[in-house]
Amino acid sequence: MSDLTDAELRKELLELGYRPGPITATTRKVYVKKLGCLRAEVAAGRRRSRAAPPSPARTPARPQQASPSRQRSGFTSPVGAARDTPKQQTDGKGKGLEYYLSQFLCLASFVLLMIFLGILAVKMIGSGWLDRREDDFNLLPVDCDKRTDDFCQAKQKDVIMNVLHELYNYLSIQAGNFECGNPENLKSKCIWISEVKDHVMNVTGSSPQKFQAALRWILNSNKDLGIWLKGRDLSKPVTEVEEVFCLESAHPQMGLGCRFRRAVVTAIMNLFLFFLSLITLWVILILLRYRWRKMEEEEQAMYDMVKKIIAVVQDHYREWERHLERYPYVGIYHVRDSLIPPQSRKKMKRVWERAVDFLASNESRIQTESHRVAGEDMLVWRWTQPSYLSDSEH
Repeated sequence: MSDLTDAELRKELLELGYRPGPITATTRKVYVKKLGCLRAEVAAGRRRSRAAPPSPARTPARPQQASPSRQRSGFTSPVGAARDTPKQQTDGKGKGLEYYLSQFLCLASFVLLMIFLGILAVKMIGSGWLDRREDDFNLLPVDCDKRTDDFCQAKQKDVIMNVLHELYNYLSIQAGNFECGNPENLKSKCIWISEVKDHVMNVTGSSPQKFQAALRWILNSNKDLGIWLKGRDLSKPVTEVEEVFCLESAHPQMGLGCRFRRAVVTAIMNLFLFFLSLITLWVILILLRYRWRKMEEEEQAMYDMVKKIIAVVQDHYREWERHLERYPYVGIYHVRDSLIPPQSRKKMKRVWERAVDFLASNESRIQTESHRVAGEDMLVWRWTQPSYLSDSEH
C-alpha cells in the first residue's frame, strides 16, 4: 500500500465508505493504516458471510444508508442527533430575524415616504388658510372708551379693526420677506414697535392712542390673531403695552415662488434623510446577513472537524488494540497537526478551538487526559469503547 499515489489512496478509502481529509506527508501514514484496517474488516466480513447466513435475530436494526462515521461506530449515537440541533436552531433563528428585519425595513420605507409626501403637501399649501382669521376680527368685542352709543362703538370698532388689519398685513409681509431671501436686510422677523407704529399711522391715518388701544386689545384678547408681542427679554411674556419692544407675525405671507422654493428645499432635505436612513438600515441588514453566513460556515467547519477528530482517535485506539500503537491515547496537538496543514493552522485556529470545546462538553466517547510523554506533560485524547450490551445481557 505504500506505493499507492495520493489519488489512488483517496479513491480506495472512498470506495470503502471513508471520507479522508487532506492527504499530506504528515497524514499519509494515518490514512495508509486506515486503508489496511478497512481492507481487513471487509475481508473478515466476507469470510463470516460465507461461513453462515446472518440470523434474523442478529440483523442490525440501524438503517442501511448510514453515514461513514456511524458505520464505524456500529450504532446510532444520540450525540449525533444532538449535534445537529444547535445548527438547526441557529439557522432558524437567523432566518427568522432576517425576515422580521426585512419586513420592518419595508414598513419604515412606507412610513417615511408618507411623511415626506405630507411635508411636501403642507409646504406647498402653506399657511394661507390662516389668513382668513382677519375676517374674524369683525366678530371680536371692542371697548368704546366708556361710551355706550351705537355710533361711537361702531366707529371705534372700525378704526381698531383697520389698525389691526394693517398691522397684520405689514407684519406678515415683512416676515415673508425675511423668510424669502430678506431683500430689505432685516435683522429678524420681529419688527421694532416704533417702525410698526409709524407705518400703521401713515397708512391708516390713526392716532397713537388708537395704535396703543389696538395693542392693548391684542393683549386682552384670548384668541390667536397671528401677531406676537415681545419685550426686550424674549423669555418673559408681555403683560403691558409699555413692555412691548417688537412685533412679529406668526403667519409669514410668502409668494407662490418662494413657497414652492422652500417646499422643494424641505422636500430635498427630507428625501436625503429618508434615503440616508434607508441605506443605513440596508447596510445593517447586509452586515447581519454576512455575519450569519460566516457563523453558519464556521459552524459547519467545526462539525466537520469534530467528525475527523473522532475518526482519528477511534482509529488510533483500534490500532492500539492490534498492538500497532504503543499507547492507547493520542496527543491533542498531534491530532491537530495531522488534520490541519501548517499554512492553514492560523486560519483554522478558531474552528479547532470550538471543536475541542465541543468534544469536551458533548462527546462522551472521547476523554481528555493529561500524560507525561517524552518528559513533558501533554493533553491527550483517549477513546472510550462504548458498551453495546446492558448488564443483564452480559
